[in-house]
Amino acid sequence: MDWNSFLRFVRGPLFEASLLVFVAGLAYRLLRVVTLGWARNRAPAAGSRVVGVGRSYAKGVIAWPFIPWVKDTFRGNAVTYLAGGLFHLGLFVVILLGTAHMLAWKSLLGFGWPTLSPSIVDFLAAGAIVAMIALLINRFSHPVVRKLTGPAELLNWLVVFLAMVTGYMMTHHLFFRYEVLFGLHMVAVDVLLIWIPFSAIPHFVFYFFSRTIHGVEHGRRAVTP
Repeated sequence: MDWNSFLRFVRGPLFEASLLVFVAGLAYRLLRVVTLGWARNRAPAAGSRVVGVGRSYAKGVIAWPFIPWVKDTFRGNAVTYLAGGLFHLGLFVVILLGTAHMLAWKSLLGFGWPTLSPSIVDFLAAGAIVAMIALLINRFSHPVVRKLTGPAELLNWLVVFLAMVTGYMMTHHLFFRYEVLFGLHMVAVDVLLIWIPFSAIPHFVFYFFSRTIHGVEHGRRAVTP
């Protein structure tokens, strides 16, 4: 099998199988979360649930982590907040606002959307890769984070990093022929799609459940999240 045949395989049958595992796995985990239910609290509310949710999202999505004093970033581990924020921002921009990925989404969903200029996407992609390296170093150097790091956390980092770095190498034609880099990138993406439902990476979905629930509880009790 030459690289062109390999590329057709990883872009075709393997990608379709990976996408099926990804969608089915996330759907199952979401169903498990939804069916947990929500215990009814019979105590009278002291504040507004809507206001609580609004504050929760304002601090958790908008402000975090680029306004350090909002969450006392530097009182704890600044690298986790700042590098983590840069990584998530870069990942979001690359996946949703890069032209190549938008076209891939369009082929799946049937519609597209405006994208950012390649220079901005490239800058944030490089920043995300550097941030991931900083986060890995921090995992081994910070005493608390080191105790929370095991094989699963390192594997999560590896599968995401390989997808990011092979995509960056492909964009810049680094070290290997384009079709080789494209094939390696697709393998990394396929592995990532398969691994996500079995890992802690789906926090990008469950985060919104927890953020909403915490906001409702804080708002009902009239406390600041």
